Amino acid sequence: MIRRSKASRRTLLGVLLLCGVGSHAAAQDAAAPDAGAAEAGAPETGSAAAPSGAAVQDAAVTPQREKSATCVEHLPAGKERPTLSESLPNNGVSGHALAFTIVVKHGRGETLLPGGFRLQGGGDEARALARSEFMIPHPDGGAGPKLSTKEVGDGSETTVELFVVPLPKKPGRNTLTLPPLPIAVQRASGEVLTICTRPHEVIVEDPIANTPDAKPKFNPEPRRQQEVWTTAKNVALGALVAAVVAILVALLMSRFLKREKPKPPPPPPRPPWEVALEALADLEHQDLVARERLVEHYERVSDVLREYCGDRYGFDGLESTTREMLGILRRVIPPIPALDEIEKFMRRADLVKFARLTPDAEECGNALAEARSIIERTVPPPLPSAQRQPASAGGKS
Repeated sequence: MIRRSKASRRTLLGVLLLCGVGSHAAAQDAAAPDAGAAEAGAPETGSAAAPSGAAVQDAAVTPQREKSATCVEHLPAGKERPTLSESLPNNGVSGHALAFTIVVKHGRGETLLPGGFRLQGGGDEARALARSEFMIPHPDGGAGPKLSTKEVGDGSETTVELFVVPLPKKPGRNTLTLPPLPIAVQRASGEVLTICTRPHEVIVEDPIANTPDAKPKFNPEPRRQQEVWTTAKNVALGALVAAVVAILVALLMSRFLKREKPKPPPPPPRPPWEVALEALADLEHQDLVARERLVEHYERVSDVLREYCGDRYGFDGLESTTREMLGILRRVIPPIPALDEIEKFMRRADLVKFARLTPDAEECGNALAEARSIIERTVPPPLPSAQRQPASAGGKS
């Protein structure tokens, strides 16, 4: 049974080989009908094998060419390519940014990255960067490119610092290749050149490679996002301003209400003759003569008459001496009708006051009557259309 099975296997193998040789010969006849079977055997076999190998090689090279041809340089005719020197760390950590430093030597008046470093979302560069498991942070996130330019000789030298983040899909250690990146250079004429960096290999380690028994970490709790509520802000500011204005108005109103109000005008002064006659009547009712206070009675009558003459003719009668008072009264125009009686009374009153002359009861009664008579004689006549005014020294009586 074993031998028959081996023989049958050999027979089947021979049939398969004959079929293969026949099909191969038919293919050779179709490719070269004028050549002989013996001469075309070996060469045709070799030529048939070469195209299949080239096809396999093209199939292997084509993806690499597509991968390396993601950045297309654009240089105008006759323009030399700017010199680039690149620096990228050989090692990195997954998820951590790497600083890609590019030093470009170019002519003066030329500007690097005039519009910033941006890759189009659907462009070849962005797709190649994603296939290479790299990403570039958004420039508005605080990790945009940094440029510094200095003049060197006849040209300029600009240092560009880009940040790339490796994001390998597989855990552990990975070797990633950063694809060529386009660098735009704007000339003084406004024309934009494009130059490409070279590929760089980076060994990327896992962030938890050195952590034993690493455990997954969950995302942190979401942070409370605060935004400016413009309406509430405006309302609060308006309320604050209104409160300040209300306080100021209240303070002003309180000061206005508490201000010192003007006093009402005093009542017109009473005529001095009315005051003097009233004072003599009060003195008479006090009955100082009956109580034997004769000197006091005489002095008080003299004071009433002195005060009346001062108020009537415009001077201080109580603080003036007899000589001063008589000098003022003599200058009054028109002359005072009772000037002689006033002088006699004042002379006698000075004797009582300064010479210690004691009057009797009859003299005290006469002094009161004389004083009343002098006042009544010096009262001005009533005026039909004007108020009564006391005459001043040298004025009207």
